[in-house]
This record gives sequence, structure tokens and C-alpha cells, in this order.
Amino acid sequence: MQKKIEVANTLLDAFPFIKEFRNQTVVIKYGGAAQTQPHLKEQFAKDIVLLYLVGLKPVIVHGGGKRINEYLEKLNIKTQFKDGQRVTTKENMEVVEMVLSGLINKEITSLLNSHGAKAIGISGKDAGFLKAIPKDDGAFGYTGNITSVDSQVLQKLLDEKFIPVIAPIASGESLGHVGYNINADLAASKISVALNAKKVVFLTDTAGVLDKEKNLISTLYKRDIDSLIEDETISGGMIPKVMACLEAINGEVQKAHIIDGRVEHSILLELFTSDGIGTVIRKMD
Repeated sequence: MQKKIEVANTLLDAFPFIKEFRNQTVVIKYGGAAQTQPHLKEQFAKDIVLLYLVGLKPVIVHGGGKRINEYLEKLNIKTQFKDGQRVTTKENMEVVEMVLSGLINKEITSLLNSHGAKAIGISGKDAGFLKAIPKDDGAFGYTGNITSVDSQVLQKLLDEKFIPVIAPIASGESLGHVGYNINADLAASKISVALNAKKVVFLTDTAGVLDKEKNLISTLYKRDIDSLIEDETISGGMIPKVMACLEAINGEVQKAHIIDGRVEHSILLELFTSDGIGTVIRKMD
């Protein structure tokens, strides 16, 4: 009986958060171990379907860098990185689209649907809802920066009770253009702003933003970010994630979260508990 009471108390603790976020859009960047380990993929799908069933409007943006590298290696196609980002050649771009849109996107969509959701997989090329230009004047090849997001395309899907699952590939500027490979973190940020989302959540392979003693910083304010980057508290691969969060916050998304996707049910723990489990980035109280 005690265990049943504990379950009921857990549900009651979640109730105010469910009530607050009902009918609100939450953009989730899905990547890292959560996207590659079978048991974590299963738990992720269940969590998203639960959000969907209790009235939230989840939008999934996924990456796939490791799988892209695997297929490039199998096909004996060289790839180059500059400042931690892929320099996407035209040959690379064909594989990027094949893996992101043709493989990973459909895997996620199928998994969500198998658990009772109504998910639909798309890329930014569909209806041209993501448009981009070359990053740094072409220094990164067909890696691009998003110039516009047609939010009406996604909003119509949400209005019809679909969960959009988005491969971060954008349309080019000319007829027949192969498109652009977009960083999934930045795509999630841009999409969250365009949809006026309540939150954007980034699943990573770390607990969140850590201080110099490797302790979790549970709340991080916009005003503190520059100094933390300057003193190298925030460094390496965490910098682009924090900058993506900052872009979302500057675009009036209420909160941005960086959480550990290796923890089962991390999304539920972050959204539906008072303490959460990761780092929340916000302007001010």
C-alpha cells in the first residue's frame, strides 16, 4: 500500500507542472546516448508520448553526427572538421541527408507511433520551412546558417495533433540546390523561437553546465554566461549548446534546459519536478 501511495504522491507532485505546460509547445533537441542506446531510445519515446497525452505539444529536432560518420566511413568518403564543426562537401551532403532524413528520422517517428503518438517525420526541405545560407561565406561547404523558419508549416501539424520530428536540413537559395546541413542545437533554438515555445530542452551526454569543481549549476542566468565562458568554466562543446540556449532566451523562449539524456526519464524529471535534474538557463526571475 505504501508504494501505491508514493506513486500517487509522485503524480500529484507533477500535477501543477502538467497544468502549467498544457497546450504549450516544448522543443526538444534529441541527441547523444539517448539517441543511440536502445533502452534509452525506448524510454525517450515513452516520455514524449506521455507529454503528448497530458496535453503538451512536443516538437523533436534530432542530430545524428555519429551515424553520419559511420556511413561516410563505410562508403569510404572523407570528411573534415573545422572548429569542431563538419565541413560538408556535396558528396558528404548526400550521405547526411540519407542518414538524417532517410534513416534516423524514420526510426524516431516509427518508435513514437508504436507507443501511441501521431508523429510525422520531416526535414527543413519539406514545404521549404527551413531556409539557410552558407556558414561563414562558404568556409564550411554545405553547412549552413538558418535565415528563416516558416512556423506556419509546423503550427499546422501541431494543430492537427501531430508530433513533428525534424531532420535539420535546410533548403538552399537556388533551384535544384542540394540543401544545407544545419547544427541540430541551432536548429532547435531557431525553431523554438519561431514557434514561441514555452521551453527548449537539449539532451546531452553530461549532467548539464558544470562549475570548475564539476558540480552542476542548476540555474544559470543570461548575465553570467559571458564571464563563465571567459574564465573557461563553460568551454569546448558546451559553448555552442549554451549559445543556442541564449539565442532561444533572447527570442523570448521562457527557459532553456540542458539535461543528461543518459538518465532514464530525464525529460519528465526536468519538466515535472521542482528541482529538475539539469541546468536551466533564463533571463532573470
